Amino acid sequence: MHITMENIHKAFGANKVLEGVDFTLEPGEVHALMGENGAGKSTLMNILTGLFPQNEGKITIDGKQIQFKDSKEAERAGLAFIRQELNIWPQMTVLENLFIGREKRNAFGVLKEKEMKTLAEAIFSRLDISIPLDKEAGACSVGEQQMIEIAKALMLDAEVIIMDEPTAALTDREIEKLFKIMKELTASGVSLVYISHRMEEIFAICDRITVMRDGVSVATSFIKDTNFDEIVKQMVGRELEDRYPARNPKYGEVVMEVSGLTRKGVFEDISFSVKEGEILGVSGLMGAGRTEIMRAIFGLDGFDSGEVKIGGKPISIKNPACAANEGLAFITEDRKDEGLVLDFSIRENIALTNLKSFSPNGIVKNKDETAFVKLMVERLKIKTESQETPAGNLSGGNQQKVVIAKWVGTSPKVLIMDEPTRGIDVGAKREIYNLMNELTERGLAIIMVSSDLPEVLGMSDRILVIHEGKVSGELRSEEATQEKIMTFATGGN
Repeated sequence: MHITMENIHKAFGANKVLEGVDFTLEPGEVHALMGENGAGKSTLMNILTGLFPQNEGKITIDGKQIQFKDSKEAERAGLAFIRQELNIWPQMTVLENLFIGREKRNAFGVLKEKEMKTLAEAIFSRLDISIPLDKEAGACSVGEQQMIEIAKALMLDAEVIIMDEPTAALTDREIEKLFKIMKELTASGVSLVYISHRMEEIFAICDRITVMRDGVSVATSFIKDTNFDEIVKQMVGRELEDRYPARNPKYGEVVMEVSGLTRKGVFEDISFSVKEGEILGVSGLMGAGRTEIMRAIFGLDGFDSGEVKIGGKPISIKNPACAANEGLAFITEDRKDEGLVLDFSIRENIALTNLKSFSPNGIVKNKDETAFVKLMVERLKIKTESQETPAGNLSGGNQQKVVIAKWVGTSPKVLIMDEPTRGIDVGAKREIYNLMNELTERGLAIIMVSSDLPEVLGMSDRILVIHEGKVSGELRSEEATQEKIMTFATGGN
């Protein structure tokens, strides 16, 4: 399938999102689509797959101009879209999710479960997925849910598959599986649009790249003819001299100590400390228990034994409210379901954790609230026309900035950041790294959980490595390497 999109424009009211985008897709190629958050990548693909129409421009498929009425029509024509925000029904089984809206029925309308199971088992075998088909989808990990979405797309026998940040929640082994499948698909003539902020993946798997900036396509080139620095310059309109800003930490006292933290079957005997002004990186393979440890410390989940001290004093954390009162803040890896109220405005989300500051007598001081939110929006460079914009209308990167603003505003002693830059472009990442440096210079302690090894190495002062629910190693930044981290992460010494 050959696709051409010419001079595509799209505006939502006064907000101009696309202002002249050209994009072509050849049969059997992997075409990367890159740009900062808010550049218009997802909007362009939503137009291609019929979610909404463009205001100007035309779409041609195999020489014929076309305009899909909705995503179902696009699917029937052979286009599948695996979205960054997973479309999983948590109360339904894995099998039901795979066939939702496409159930196999006999002449009497009765489900042909045996046939559906056979088809599902075949695609799972191809992807080397071992998730039980009768498992409730909500009980699956984020990585497993991502693989379910990929399986759904492959079951459509699509000629074009659009993947929006498909590896954000996958383990290295799952990513290897995905890349293998992608190569098989392109060898059979299937075309892939690959939206990702992981530059190393772009160079590993893609044939061509189109870069977007501020709603315009600025360059298209073969991967072999470009490089990291050139792509970054095209994306942000400037050169980023270093991916990670220099750190000159000045440590204060130990602000938090964790001793012998244990939750049976999940993690065991977790002990570490973090100082004022320090960034403690937490690394390990997906499923090692990193997130579960942080959720327990913040009171989201319980633990069986162990102790947490703040400023040398043992604290009791029964729930997140208790944790926040003790000076802890937690930026979750799941911004959509746990970090934001998507229907609430930017103002309401940022103010949510700071209501006491604006309502000393139980009445919100609107002027103080508005001024504070304005400060946070400017400080974190959140792209929006108004504080009243619903958080759900923002790009993924700007949603993440709202989550960070929400917690930074509480002036915590310890800030736990779980995958703080997942799904965020290089320019926005740099802004968050600069903010992290600024916060630690003020004495804040940061615990950063990350699956991005270069990020862990680039921003951490110390690195704690978790393997199968236990601390397998600790490294100072000056001695840490990717090889050493991976050795500890896989259970080596």
